[in-house]
Amino acid sequence: MSEPILMCWSGGKDSARCLHVLRDDPALEVVGLLTTLTTEHDRVSMHGVRRGLLEAQARAVGVPLSTVELPTPCDNADYERAMERALAPFVADGVRRVAFGDLFLEDVRRYREERLARAGLRGLFPLWGRDTRELAREFVELGFVAHLTCVDPRQVDRALCGRPYDAALLADLPAGADPCGENGEFHSFVSDGPVFSERIAVRTGEVVERDGFVFCDLLPG
Repeated sequence: MSEPILMCWSGGKDSARCLHVLRDDPALEVVGLLTTLTTEHDRVSMHGVRRGLLEAQARAVGVPLSTVELPTPCDNADYERAMERALAPFVADGVRRVAFGDLFLEDVRRYREERLARAGLRGLFPLWGRDTRELAREFVELGFVAHLTCVDPRQVDRALCGRPYDAALLADLPAGADPCGENGEFHSFVSDGPVFSERIAVRTGEVVERDGFVFCDLLPG
């Protein structure tokens, strides 16, 4: 019998790659996706993706979606209370581990593990420690399709926002940028790939700057 795994799902490329790895392990079964949404904007937190596109992703990967509704502004205490409420039903159903697409940020992993421990859960980090250049190249070569939905203009050119995440984009990243955006350089939305039963048609919309970040509004295609 396979172990039920909950996955923290941003809808971005590392989440999709993480799900791909988890599905290669017959001892594991991803039984739910958990995503934080900013209630005021009804969008995925930081990624700025519309709820409807997030729901289309969940249907395409065939895993039930649960959301954590966050207020604006949201401090750590608000976030932690909301996460505890969202995790409780999964714990009651026998889930004991939560998977994340984190790559190398030790402080982020430590924070996640500390919070999970309070709920009686453990973290699972299938991509941890992998070379990010290799991961970026694999993502493209495996046939995943993604667009950048948010960029930090202090780290990368704002003109990258809305562009497909492909070999050309990787070549245009500045030398100091992580090719997977692990330092917050950018966030993405995945619309197709090996874990999808069908492609999600999207088109780029308005590009705006908010709170120091540049967002591209992705619209259903």
